[in-house]
Amino acid sequence: MKHVWILNHYAQEPGGAGGTRHFHLAEHLQAHGWQGTIIAASVDHASGQQRLAAHQAQRLDTLQGVPFLWINTPGYRGNGGGRVRNMLAYTWAALRRRTTAGLPRPDVVIGSSVHPFAAVAGALLARRYKVPFVFEVRDLWPQTLVDMGRLRDDAPATWVLRRLERWLYRRAARTVVLLPQAWQYIVPLGIAKERVVWIPNGVDLSLFPRAAPATQSQDGVFTLMYFGAHGQANGLDNVLQAMARLRQMPAGQHIRLRLIGDGPLKPALVAQAEALGLRNVVFEPPVPKAQIPALAAQADAFVIAVLDLPGLYRFGISMNKLFDYLAAERPTVMASSASNNPIAEAGAGLTVAPGQPQALAEAIAQIAAMPLAERQRMGRAGREYVEQNHGFDQLAGRLAAVLDAVCAEQRR
Repeated sequence: MKHVWILNHYAQEPGGAGGTRHFHLAEHLQAHGWQGTIIAASVDHASGQQRLAAHQAQRLDTLQGVPFLWINTPGYRGNGGGRVRNMLAYTWAALRRRTTAGLPRPDVVIGSSVHPFAAVAGALLARRYKVPFVFEVRDLWPQTLVDMGRLRDDAPATWVLRRLERWLYRRAARTVVLLPQAWQYIVPLGIAKERVVWIPNGVDLSLFPRAAPATQSQDGVFTLMYFGAHGQANGLDNVLQAMARLRQMPAGQHIRLRLIGDGPLKPALVAQAEALGLRNVVFEPPVPKAQIPALAAQADAFVIAVLDLPGLYRFGISMNKLFDYLAAERPTVMASSASNNPIAEAGAGLTVAPGQPQALAEAIAQIAAMPLAERQRMGRAGREYVEQNHGFDQLAGRLAAVLDAVCAEQRR
């Protein structure tokens, strides 16, 4: 059995609320001769919960056969200086020799850019052990921050981050990207296209048994559902504006929206819903990943929205929740102009332009007015699409091929 260390600051254990990409990849890598160990921060990003006692510098757990090394990091709130200190503390601790002393020596190290410093730690650990480094790019730092208006293109911090990303791309034996067109951003930086590999997000289909077909609601209420982060990139203000317009439409009187999750914008979204008088919107707390399939079965349809930022989404999207929606066999209404569209590719719902609440409201009303048989057909199409393209067993096989290739290249 070969060993790969996966550095993901915000990795989530099975059953937690949030993305479990690396757990599921590591779980299925074992069938391909690889044992993945996940190295993550002790503070849960979404809830702020500290997993370790004050006296513990780290703790190694084995969860459903997957080792998790939790590194003690300080708590924080929001996106200010406390979060930056947390990032740097994780990076520094990951590089201390005693932190990883109890782990099997790696054959490959993966650094995941949930922030770039975690990837830097991965690159330096790979150099220490003289093994290949694989750079996983989840967001295109700093371009994502520039496109979202959080950084100026000419800011000194942007210059530093651009230098850092180029260093990471050049250090990497392979760059794994979640966005299908990310190579268009990376190749002009001097990286050969064949060194960029697309492995998108996926879904653990074992958690999503084939759902019972959607049925007609007995009380006449059509339940629209969103579960996931409540942050700047999630476009939920647009969804609330659409729900306000639905209240004024005869076809929208029976439609209710359940928003399940948490995030930095949730208090503002709750206040916005109250200001708009949205009695057709309910906010609910996040739930563990294992509870999502049963929760999703209560929906008649799902909604997902992104910001109207063509520059940001020209490289595509790959959201965890999107594949959960498809696996749950319910149609989805999506507001997006990204370069890829899994909903349209699957024939599993309707798509409108982002940032247009009237168009989104009309699409939601259209889905709600569809014959039940047509909604069931869309749900089945979505399920078949993820079974063919986004099961974690398949994605782990693609990752194992990358790991085998970089090891073979090093031997040569």
